[in-house]
Order: sequence, then structure tokens, then C-alpha cells
Amino acid sequence: MNTAEFKALRHLSAKVGSDPLLVQAAGGNTSIKDEGVMWIKASGTWLRDAEAKDIFVPLDFARLSAALAADDPACESCTDFVRQDINPLGLRPSIETSVHGLMPQKVVVHVHCVNTIALAIRSDGEALLGEKLKGFTWAWVPYARPGLMLSRAIRQAWKPGVDVLILGNHGLAVAAESVVGAEALMNKVVAALVAPVRDFGKPDIATLSAICAGGSYRLPEDTECHAIALNDDARKAACTRVYYPDHVVFLGTSIPEEVSSNAVAVAIPGKGVLLHRDAKPSVEPMLRCAGDVFRRVPAGAPLKALTATEIDQLLNWDAEKYRQTMKAV
Repeated sequence: MNTAEFKALRHLSAKVGSDPLLVQAAGGNTSIKDEGVMWIKASGTWLRDAEAKDIFVPLDFARLSAALAADDPACESCTDFVRQDINPLGLRPSIETSVHGLMPQKVVVHVHCVNTIALAIRSDGEALLGEKLKGFTWAWVPYARPGLMLSRAIRQAWKPGVDVLILGNHGLAVAAESVVGAEALMNKVVAALVAPVRDFGKPDIATLSAICAGGSYRLPEDTECHAIALNDDARKAACTRVYYPDHVVFLGTSIPEEVSSNAVAVAIPGKGVLLHRDAKPSVEPMLRCAGDVFRRVPAGAPLKALTATEIDQLLNWDAEKYRQTMKAV
């Protein structure tokens, strides 16, 4: 498809994909429905590449919709609904395709907005969001693993006219009948959820450089990554438990304090963060995301971490295992 609206979606996708406060690494996804086909970001691709690469995969929207309504197990991966006749690159649909399929509007934008996550990981998050989103037609969706589980949760929460979904422990999805409308709605919601940013101080670059000199670890290129190590309460929360899917997928279930381990990253208390030299490209953006989220969570706020069962569901999910095999991730 080469319509002006699809070109506009590619531009918006690249724009949000380049904003670390909205999307990190291969997270987030966008879609557009046109002439019976839903084009959605492919699994493992980065939204920031939307104008430079072919990252969208076509699905038969009628078949997808029917399958979602029937709670068809094929909705776990949605690969059965790909229009392979117009998918020359053999792309696989996003692991969050069900979100887009269940929202009837033409354009859907799903982002891992840090201001949204900072509220969505709180045990009192739904009530707080209710205050901040007065005037919006929105719905709260309790956490569920993407795929069939999430589609069930969305169906239960859905109300006529809803064009904003807040996904518990996950992120934000907005929908509209045009790309311009979706972007405007997203910006309006994000503005309503903006939170004060706490100052965690500055990293000790000299000490970090000495620790990693000649070893298996390196300094991150983005200095914002250090934030999560610079506040004791935030570090203990974010480095010992996980609160949203991409954290556990890319950073693991814990971030150690010492470089003696072979972890993808370490958070040295009061000093900053180091990355393993073999860490995948997504690790650094996800470290920054952790700091960005917790700088927006007030000290002492009640939090709801993912349970051991929810973590296991993510790590042993075939669709997620596929995404992890992709080099760009």
C-alpha cells in the first residue's frame, strides 16, 4: 500500500519510535486498516525505522476480527492471518496485534509511554488515571500477557466509543479514523499524564570507567541510563522486581549490583550503570526506560509488580521467543 495516509503513518511511526519517552527499542507498534487489510508493525522491528525500511506486515482483517471474536488460539501469534501474497519479506506480525485488531478505528498507535507506565504500575493506578483522564473516552485494562490473554482482557473492558486504552503494567493505545487524529489524541493523553521528574543526581563516570576498563562491561552511550542506579529506593524496586513486559524480556528478572556476574547490565549503587559488551541493542534503551519511569514514580508510591507466573508466561511464550531471535533486537 502506498497511500498518503500510509505514508503519514510511517512518518508518525518513525517520529514516536525516536522518542525514548514514548517507545524504547523494538517496543510499541502502529497499524492502519485499509480495504480489508490491517498493516501492522512487524515483530522485532523498530518503529524509528518506519520510513527507511519495510517494517509493516499485512493481515486479513476480516479473518483476524472473526478469530478474535471467537477467542481462536490462532490469535496468540496471528501468523495465520498474514496476507502472504503481499508479504514478500516474510514478516511476522507484532506480538501485540490483538490490541490493534480489537480497536475498530482505522489507525491505532500503541506506545510504551513512560508517563503512562509510571501510573500503570501502581496499585492505585486506575483511580489516579480516572482523575487525570476526565473527558476522555477511555478504558482500563488490567495486566495480561500480550496475545490471546490480552485480547480477552480488552474485550472484557471494552465500551462503545472507547478510543484510549490504558494497559495495566504495560502502556497506552489510542485509536482514530486518521493518522492526524491518532497523533493528536496520543499527544493529548500524554500531556494529561505528565508527571514531575525526580532528580536522582549525576553518575560517577570516573569510577565507572575504572571499573569497566579492559573488562566485559562498558559505559552506556546514553547517560540517562545511569538514573536507575542513583536512587536507592528506585534501584531496589526496579532492579529486584519487574513491572512491565519489556523489562523482564530485555533486562531479566533482576539487575545485579556487581560486574562479577555475566548479566546484560549492572546497576552500581550511587555510581551508575554498565552494560555487557555483548548486550543486545535493546538493553540500553530499556535501562533508560527504567530510570525514566521511576523518576516519575513518587517516593513511597504503592506498586504492583508482575508475578512469577506472569513472568513465566512472558519468557516461555513462543511469540516472544521468536522476537528474541531477531538480530536487531
